[in-house]
Amino acid sequence: MKITGISTTVVNAIHRNWIFVKVQTDQPGLHGWGEATLEWKTRAVCGAVEDLAPFVIGEDPRRIEHIFARMTRFSFWPLGAIGLSAVSAIDQALWDIKAKDLGVPVWQLLGGQVRDKVRVYTHLRRAKIGAQVGTEDIGAFCDAVQETVEMGYNAVKLGFVPYCGYEAELRDVLHVEKTAQAVRERVGEGVAIMTDFHGRPASVEAARAFIEVIAPIRPLFVEEPIQPGNAAAMADLSRRVSCPLATGERLFTPREFAELAELRAVSHVQPDLSHCGGLTGGRRIAAIAEAGQMGIAPHNPMGPVAGAVALHFDVATPNFLIQEEAVGLVPWFDEVFAHPMRLQDGCWTIPDGPGLGIEINEAAAARHPFQPEVVPALDAILPDGTIANW
Repeated sequence: MKITGISTTVVNAIHRNWIFVKVQTDQPGLHGWGEATLEWKTRAVCGAVEDLAPFVIGEDPRRIEHIFARMTRFSFWPLGAIGLSAVSAIDQALWDIKAKDLGVPVWQLLGGQVRDKVRVYTHLRRAKIGAQVGTEDIGAFCDAVQETVEMGYNAVKLGFVPYCGYEAELRDVLHVEKTAQAVRERVGEGVAIMTDFHGRPASVEAARAFIEVIAPIRPLFVEEPIQPGNAAAMADLSRRVSCPLATGERLFTPREFAELAELRAVSHVQPDLSHCGGLTGGRRIAAIAEAGQMGIAPHNPMGPVAGAVALHFDVATPNFLIQEEAVGLVPWFDEVFAHPMRLQDGCWTIPDGPGLGIEINEAAAARHPFQPEVVPALDAILPDGTIANW
């Protein structure tokens, strides 16, 4: 079997353009799908896929580790977020092809099923465009959280922390405290709450001030309380707060996750399987996390291929904790994609079809072509004009 072509399909989903990568083979009807979505870098990632194609075309798609090495080692330069997103999508498609060829779901190739269901969480109102509610009106925010839970979820991730710099303003801290307490009172003890800081605090002290007032509601974890990449600072923060911390969506290599494990810097890691080298890279990171007694909660606010990849990964990963999902982000989601993500009692069910179990209606996808995204980060400006971390 040989790879005969690699192509990209871009589907606009308002805040991001989904980038789907199709790897074709010389076997009639046998192809694989991957996803390389990287917000606001669409054209760069598509170009990276084209750059990697000569390393891949003509190879046997079943030699996944071999092709992974060709893409990463022949590239010479460190690939970074753009290059590794392209690698990730191609890698995912190879697993899809191999599993289809063998007639088994991808999770069978990853070691087999280790759980009977996959716990998931969503964002406020499933992050639907135009349906978001700010925390200024705490009552309205709590109404939206309750509405989200009633959609069938027992876990939700929320944004409590405003833009800030090196100091957490007292009025902001007190408002976050009131909001967090109100949410917990509204949903009760049976709903897991996570909060994403988005790396907004520019200092450990600013992050600690917000974490301390959120701690009483017992969040499952606090995500990216500071900017990623400084494992020592994260370890310092984790020893000074009582909440579990998580990070990893903007880390890409096993070495970066090994630093977190060595320093016991967080309780849980959040690699994105569309950025960290696909399933091949994700498996290595999961093993590192398990050795460091860290849970793994894959990042995925993206498209359906990324969701299907995460589902199969979660089924077969022993130290899996919970999965971020974005099914239904746009109203035409199920018109374009046949996918295996089925929600039941706050969990995804286990897929049993061959491959990733996803197909894209390319004609329907073409009705939503590339457009420049709406970039919410443009409003990340402090009162004095300083650009903040979005």
